[in-house]
Amino acid sequence: MSRRRTEKRRNIPADPLYKSIIVELFVRQIMRKGKKTLAYSIIYKSMFKIREITKEEPLIIIEQAILNVKPLLETRARRSRGSVKQIPIEVKPERGILLAIRWIKIAAQKNKGKPMFIALANELINASNNTGNAVRKKDETHKMAEANKTFIKRKY
Repeated sequence: MSRRRTEKRRNIPADPLYKSIIVELFVRQIMRKGKKTLAYSIIYKSMFKIREITKEEPLIIIEQAILNVKPLLETRARRSRGSVKQIPIEVKPERGILLAIRWIKIAAQKNKGKPMFIALANELINASNNTGNAVRKKDETHKMAEANKTFIKRKY
């Protein structure tokens, strides 16, 4: 066990255009090989596309999508008596947001044949309407946790 102090989390600066931390988290998740400007252009184009399709503010759509995809429970693998069991645990709010962003990005990437900004815009709109692959992933995670709830260790 380390004797050092635990490192404090750094504050994430908001993105320059929308002044939103969630948009910055999306940019960091989409960024590959340090190309942040490309990630910004993908996000901003998809937000423009969201505004074009829904005639609503894209930040509201993104926040609604994250709320719909954010998991409350997840399972962690624990080894017990020679077998590996999936133990459900509660997800902290920050981790829930990051998981939601990651699942939305992965669902958009699986939509081949379209540019990333269009696929991301479509996935965000679907997630805000409680449909799409990212919401399906959340439902699968919750079903897995529900199926294994007998392994929860209760603290008395």
